[in-house]
Amino acid sequence: MEYTEILVEKLDRVAKITLNRPHYRNAIGRITIEELDHAFMAAAEDDEIGVIVLCAKGDHFSGGHDIGTPEKVADDEVRPFPDGVRGTFHRSWYLYIEHGLRWRNLPKPTIAVVQGKCIWGGWMVATTMDMIFAAEDAQFLGSNFQFFSVPWDIGIRKAKEVLFEPRFITAREAQDLGFVNRVLANQAEAEEEALAYAARVATNSLFNLRMTKVNINMAQDMQGYTNHIVAAHTKPGGGSNRGAQLPSGGRRVAPIPTAEENLRKTRGIG
Repeated sequence: MEYTEILVEKLDRVAKITLNRPHYRNAIGRITIEELDHAFMAAAEDDEIGVIVLCAKGDHFSGGHDIGTPEKVADDEVRPFPDGVRGTFHRSWYLYIEHGLRWRNLPKPTIAVVQGKCIWGGWMVATTMDMIFAAEDAQFLGSNFQFFSVPWDIGIRKAKEVLFEPRFITAREAQDLGFVNRVLANQAEAEEEALAYAARVATNSLFNLRMTKVNINMAQDMQGYTNHIVAAHTKPGGGSNRGAQLPSGGRRVAPIPTAEENLRKTRGIG
């Protein structure tokens, strides 16, 4: 596959995969997802690769879903999803659930390096990685539909607190909640730390790494992780917010500015 939206490097026993749409704040669309999937699968099948590190070019890991870049529009014209409810569900399942669960269960350790904004689609990609190393300026904003992992990522009560407003989570708060493993001063240091850690991990037996990951993921699945992800997607409105009905008198708000303002209003966080 020829990559147009990601970069792939092989650094000794580490595969470094980089989101490469900084001019769009690394918006996540079908092309990006399919290229990531191809690169992840290739690294998973390469016996000379022990760890996969996912990075992003530019100031932000991802500004969220691609909702209308020229590349997305052109791709949708060539490869349209079916119309109606069936098409909406198929699109959401294919892009988020199918790929998300597959990436979570890659047979090798994975690390995301996050800087700047990590919004919705960006959160969905980052959460499928085994570990997250974040720059001090990283801010995370999850959603309550599609690949709905937020309660597992930060806990039930905190998920309610954050999503009810909604608001961004800072890198330090995300670390305190167990969503982020390490926080470094900036993007360069976070990437350097992640690659150094990955290089150490990659010297271990591929079989031992795989079995360790399988057993840990299985422990989470015994608590219902995968069943919840699937159920949350298939509930009414869960696969897409296009058909969501507002209560009488309700109105839609601009969620990102609201989330930024709510973070500023929050005291003692991060």
